[in-house]
Amino acid sequence: MAKIVGISGSLTQPSRTKVLVEEIVASASKKLHAPAEIIDIAQIAEVLGSTISYSNFPAELSEAYAKLQAADLLIIASPVYKASYAGLLKHFFDLLDPKALVGKVAILAATGGSDQHALVVDYQLRTLASFFSIYTTPTAIYAKDTEFTDYQLTSDAIHKRVEIAVEQAVFLLKQEEPQTLVA
Repeated sequence: MAKIVGISGSLTQPSRTKVLVEEIVASASKKLHAPAEIIDIAQIAEVLGSTISYSNFPAELSEAYAKLQAADLLIIASPVYKASYAGLLKHFFDLLDPKALVGKVAILAATGGSDQHALVVDYQLRTLASFFSIYTTPTAIYAKDTEFTDYQLTSDAIHKRVEIAVEQAVFLLKQEEPQTLVA
């Protein structure tokens, strides 16, 4: 049985990004009949921000990394800040062993105020996932603030993109891991 972990890179509460992660996680969990958890960067921000060692993590971070490494499907999402994803989300991944997520599947998502930020998903989050050798769905999800009402996702177009990305993730999860070349 597949395990699903969503990561919300937002630092605010309430959070449109977290709402989007919850939406994607719920859809994937229903489709895969699989358990799901969410790592909320806002909840671990204080310990994450003060952690600079690669080997001595506080319990909250160790638990988050264990969940991440046990997952088959990741949902990685961030609000867009200054034309990039959240700095603490980057720090969260910076502390992780580069080989820890090899072969996992991910759906990438972001939230922002305007269409001008939509490419953050493909030019930054997809690059981050590629560094970790994570397979990503071709469909990414970018939701503008106007696609939410009172922190509820109200856009039919975004709901449809979530369905498509989840279908793509299910397909990727069914594929066998390709053989790696030995040099």
